[in-house]
Order: sequence, then structure tokens, then C-alpha cells
Amino acid sequence: MNNHVTTVVVAVSMAVASMSLSAKACAGEVLDRVLAAQTLTVAVGSDWGALSHLNDQHELDGDDVEVAKGIADYLGVKIKFVTPGWDIIQAGQWGGRWDMAMGQMTPTNDRAKKFAFPAMYFYEGEVAVVHKDSKATKPSDLEGKIVGVRAGTLGDLYANHKLTPAWIGAKPIQYQFTAGQVKAYPSANSLTLDDLRLGDGVRLDGVITEGTTAAAAIKSGYPLKVIGDPLFYAPGAVTIERGDKEFIDKVAAAVKKMKDDGTLAKLSVKWFGGDFSVDK
Repeated sequence: MNNHVTTVVVAVSMAVASMSLSAKACAGEVLDRVLAAQTLTVAVGSDWGALSHLNDQHELDGDDVEVAKGIADYLGVKIKFVTPGWDIIQAGQWGGRWDMAMGQMTPTNDRAKKFAFPAMYFYEGEVAVVHKDSKATKPSDLEGKIVGVRAGTLGDLYANHKLTPAWIGAKPIQYQFTAGQVKAYPSANSLTLDDLRLGDGVRLDGVITEGTTAAAAIKSGYPLKVIGDPLFYAPGAVTIERGDKEFIDKVAAAVKKMKDDGTLAKLSVKWFGGDFSVDK
């Protein structure tokens, strides 16, 4: 009995010591890696429009790219971009392949279980879009219609009446219509709007997407129109994995500096035509 108790005590002591060492190893791990490599590796998209895209020189460009560069400058390191795809980014378990992700991820309670959101840098309105020939004039006109969304987005959740506004400062959601069918497309591309542009009711009757995305498509010549006011507003945050408070604090300080000195507002106007860096 005494031997058994001794064995248990030793095992528990070893486990506690192991947990303590593990905690110390994790403290500052990401920031240490960034500073040691003198490089901040950031996940962005290559086809996310004004957020991040390949420009004419085949270089990544956009609001997300410039904000990330500002964070790297604040840390005093170089920057490296990777483009793993939105579904992979939001799945978590990055395994050190990148240190930070952009993409205006909405900081919901569910996502907060695996991610930390050091700073909000964009506030987006979600809108209902139809073909210019549509007789719809308000979101409720999409009642019983075929509505396209990008899978895994807030628009997807809204269209399926599953959106729980669990972010800071969230207001209650009022569903203005019930779709007859919700068609989900691969996330972070323009296939929804491409199908809608074919004609009213040809493949879709409407699309739920970000206001800036809709505005960019219409500006580029898509025969579409936004109906009614934004369905809701949601913040977009810089995203990192949980566990490194030092890194979280550094990123938060970097974004705060860009907000205080007007950099975020200037970048928002540059890429989206208006200041979306403050809450609506």
C-alpha cells in the first residue's frame, strides 16, 4: 500500500513538473520564434479582393497585406506571406506554419476557444444583393427565394438563421427573410456573385455578402444592386492562436498605434473607399 501511494505521489509530482515545464515552454513561444527568425509569417488570401490579392506585378497587395506589414514593422521584423485557404485558417491547429492570420475573421465565442483576437481592425456590414433586373427592393423580398452564400461565413449563418452575434458590442439579429434554398459556395471567392450576374433567377435570386465585396463587384461592372440597409455589422479581427500573451500584447499594441495615428483609416479609404476601421 505504502509503495503504491509513493508511486502515485511520484507520478503526480512528475506530471505537475511536466505541466510546469510545458507552460514555460509555451510562454512567448510564437513571439520568440518570430524574433529569432526575424520574420513574421502571415496567412492571407490570394483572391480576397481588396483584402488581399495578387496585383499586376503578381505580388500580394490589399488592406490586409498593408496592415500585416505595419504589424511586422512595429515588431521590427521582415514579413512573409502564405496562402493556405480560409477553410484551413479557420480550422486552427496551425502547427507553427504561420504566426498570424488576416481575413477580417469575426471574433465569435466559438472561435475564441481556439484563437486569440488581439485587435479589431475592420467593421463590415453584411448586405443582400440581387441582379439589377430583379424586382426586389428590400431583403424581405428574398422570402422563399434561392440565396447564395460563401460557406462558413456570417452570411451563411444568417441565411440559415443560425447566426449568434457573440462578438463584442453585438446587437440582436433580426432575420428579414427565410430563404427557400441556401446555396453554399466555396468560401473566399466570387462564385456567388458570378452566378448572380448571369441574370435574375437564372441560378440565384440573391446573395448575402459583405458590403465592400458587393461594392467592388458593382464598381467593376457586375450588373447587381444592393437592396436595403446592411443586415448587420460585425468586426473583423487580426487572428492568432491562443497561448502566447506576449505576442498577443505586441500585436494589439501595433494595431492600436496604427489606429491612433490614422493609418488604419487611411488604408480603409484607400482600399474600400471609406473608413471602416471604426465601429458603426
